[in-house]
Amino acid sequence: MQFHDQTQRIIDIAQSPQRIISLVPSITELLFDLGLDERIIGVTRFCIFPERARKEKNIIGGTKKLKLDRIRHLQPDLIIANKEENTKAEIEILSKEFPVWVANIRHFDDALQMIQEVGKITQTSTLAQKMSTDIQGAFAKITPPLKKISVAYFIWQKPLMVAGSDTFIHEMIEKLGLQNAFSTQSRYPIINEAALQTTHPDYIFLSSEPYPFTEKHIQYFHKIAPNTKVILVDGTYFSWYGSRMKKAPVYLQQLIKSLE
Repeated sequence: MQFHDQTQRIIDIAQSPQRIISLVPSITELLFDLGLDERIIGVTRFCIFPERARKEKNIIGGTKKLKLDRIRHLQPDLIIANKEENTKAEIEILSKEFPVWVANIRHFDDALQMIQEVGKITQTSTLAQKMSTDIQGAFAKITPPLKKISVAYFIWQKPLMVAGSDTFIHEMIEKLGLQNAFSTQSRYPIINEAALQTTHPDYIFLSSEPYPFTEKHIQYFHKIAPNTKVILVDGTYFSWYGSRMKKAPVYLQQLIKSLE
């Protein structure tokens, strides 16, 4: 059967693939939640949810450093990748040998479409559609803060990188009724300390991923922006598209209350 992926490529995929490799942590979790655990044969070392994924499945490397020979040995009939998280060169190599469906998530609706398309490919459409509908309903119930709150969302330390516009994280910030302090810049701009001081956001969010910010980093940002509140946030609820989006609204609503 032929399917279009989110980069507009056409891929021939066997009906109801039985040997699936996921190169994307958030999509690995989605596949398990769609009840496909017995069909998953390979995941990355960053596929931390569900916890049993890395224990039960073959580890095929990291998202950007795949073990291609191991993937070949597993002989998948479907590989699911992501344009942003995986490298173009490795995806092109694998695409010559296996069906590779590539997700491209920049907006909230892209994530819902991805869930539905994965459902079609794996013949789990009913569950995938319900999941998509439930996610939309849960986000619609989020109560935004009563006052204007701007945030700078950091994803990296050296160099300093934030989430700008045209990103899934940016849309998640807006879904909360918050304002992205760096919305005038696209994608993931590198900034300096002066830019942060000039922007003077109300809050600095230090994400748990891809860079693992911890308590020790808070003091550094306090020195740069002493009048800005700095907090650690769970990056999976801001950047993981897929079934984790079902859990995100509860966490995000609690976060809003803590800001107020």
